[in-house]
Amino acid sequence: MTTLAFRSSGTGSPVVLLHGNPTSSYLWRTVMPVLPGRVLAPDLIGMGGSPRPNIAYTFDDHAHYLDEWFDALGLDDVVLIGHDWGGALAADWASRHPSRVRGLAFTEAVLKPMTWAEFPPAGAAVFRAIKAADELPAGFLSGLPPEYATTFTRPLLQFARSLPLDGEPPEVVARIEAFGRWLASSADVPQLLVTFEPGADTMLTPSMIDWCVAEFASLEVVRRPERAGHHTPEEQPAALAETLAAWLERQNCRSDRRLLAGRG
Repeated sequence: MTTLAFRSSGTGSPVVLLHGNPTSSYLWRTVMPVLPGRVLAPDLIGMGGSPRPNIAYTFDDHAHYLDEWFDALGLDDVVLIGHDWGGALAADWASRHPSRVRGLAFTEAVLKPMTWAEFPPAGAAVFRAIKAADELPAGFLSGLPPEYATTFTRPLLQFARSLPLDGEPPEVVARIEAFGRWLASSADVPQLLVTFEPGADTMLTPSMIDWCVAEFASLEVVRRPERAGHHTPEEQPAALAETLAAWLERQNCRSDRRLLAGRG
């Protein structure tokens, strides 16, 4: 078994932060200290400090290594928080392990298959080129801290090529549709979406947010007034952490009330 590298802080019920592309657990460095509980942030396989095996780095590969990591640490009663592909992986894991999940939160996450018409215009040309040419553009990491520059290129490229657009790739679309059905039917699992005033490279457009609200059973949306693009934990870490911490405290109080009711 390959063990993922991870950051951790605090004690108590586990809160797992999942990053996406093209980042690592470093994305959560400012958010983690603010959150209550035992907070853990793994590096996805091939990214950050995690091993770089000779694999394809498909969505299924990432899910497989995350399954092993959750099991190795014995994590149950988990709240998962995901950004970008980390949101998709969080929802995927939760949908396959519903008895181990206490709640889900997302920011700028991959939560639905899209058409090219739905995809933000600022990113459409970039991702059309990646899917056609099978390589990352020179400025793919521009605007991000230099700590991400050493990331292994193969998972970054595979994630970029795997964005679910116009039904491709079908295996990724199927996984996203499957966890979407679970989110739509799981009214007992608290779900949070944190949004900001949209910047130029925002992935979750207003119409996509409206779709999530209409489709997911118990989704709460907190609309922050600060402006941010796609990398919200980098651009607005304090505002994001504040919102997540308040929501987590509410979930903790809810769990405590349930425990007291069960004893009574």
